[in-house]
Amino acid sequence: MAAEVGKKYVIIGNGIAGTTCAQTLRKNDLSCDIWLLTNEPYPLYNRVSLPRFLQGLLPEQKVMIRNREWHEEQRINLLTETVVTRVDPNERVVYLDKGGPLKYDALLIATGGWANKLSVPGVERASRIYNFVTLDDTKEIIAAALESKHAVTTGGSFIAYELTEGLNVRGVHVTWLMRGPYWLRTTLDEEGGRLVDSIATAHGVEVVHGEELREVIPANGVPQRVVTKTGKEYPAEIIGVGLGLTLNHGFVGDTGIERRTGIVTNEYLETNIPGIYAAGDVAEFYDSMIGHHHTMGTWDNALAHGRVVAVNMAGGHEPYIDVPTYTSPLFDTNIAVMGIAESNNPELTSVSRTAPGDKGNQDYRKFFFKENRLVGAVFIGSPKGRKKVVEIIRTGQEFATSAEREGLFEVR
Repeated sequence: MAAEVGKKYVIIGNGIAGTTCAQTLRKNDLSCDIWLLTNEPYPLYNRVSLPRFLQGLLPEQKVMIRNREWHEEQRINLLTETVVTRVDPNERVVYLDKGGPLKYDALLIATGGWANKLSVPGVERASRIYNFVTLDDTKEIIAAALESKHAVTTGGSFIAYELTEGLNVRGVHVTWLMRGPYWLRTTLDEEGGRLVDSIATAHGVEVVHGEELREVIPANGVPQRVVTKTGKEYPAEIIGVGLGLTLNHGFVGDTGIERRTGIVTNEYLETNIPGIYAAGDVAEFYDSMIGHHHTMGTWDNALAHGRVVAVNMAGGHEPYIDVPTYTSPLFDTNIAVMGIAESNNPELTSVSRTAPGDKGNQDYRKFFFKENRLVGAVFIGSPKGRKKVVEIIRTGQEFATSAEREGLFEVR
């Protein structure tokens, strides 16, 4: 469908969803006006590359994806260090903390989320307590790691793992605390969790389950040690926090936009208010692959959202149907999560197995089914067969018997 030319678009959030949307809008309509807003000082950078930057394996310039010149060439008005204070859906206006206001024909909210802060006694008297979401976070962690011998990381998320690995690679001894019985407990099971523990432990990380931080003991304005809820103490001059995100949609609180965990959209990524869309981490979108709404915090998902939502903001009617994937290094191996891999979803069943892999490593695979249809998978170790599994998920292939499901472990 041809775009309606000359429209005015406002995009809140310049991550991969927002910037991809802006780029797609410009490609399809040379005459439209595009405003791209971010509270950060940077154009788009690769958040997936931040762990390698933290480890010292990638220079900062390789993390950057876009520069200001690109936005000028594309005639995309990039406003950095700008905060949206209010959205008026009736007048179709976005109000800013400086400049503006901006009128729009279609609005995209792609604001991601805020990292949850550590909130225990002692944090108010100590620096060097870090979340790990932004480029600035990463720069500060690197500087602190160079002056630290001991670190404590807390959380059972990807971010907690990446913090743990990054600090370990930097030569800091890391104690990794998790409240749960194993890492990534909303995706893995006990067997997969034990494998991750063994990988981290083999690289010198001290992994501690069933523990949370109770207090930070500072000295001279920086952490000296931490105390857990069971009373154990661990030395730490730096603390890494991976306790999840709170999605950033409070600024639309009085607009009538439907919100639950995220901003609720249909399969076209449009909210209950015509002309207002959401994409990326902040979108609680209707996923026709599994037949219900959910949020998904992966780069691939946000990228695909950006492409689809641009079409629909310009008057199209394209549903979002995709198999997002997320891959991450796990020290000397890797993990890949494909599709819908939710252990805590009562509508899904799963099968898993650990088997000997290459170079003496263990390979772990877990497959998720909705009724008989494969909807998701997790691989730790060898990536062989990953593309085939993604295609099986995409085509909706069914596996009705145990033998058919067991056959998935042989896919290469």
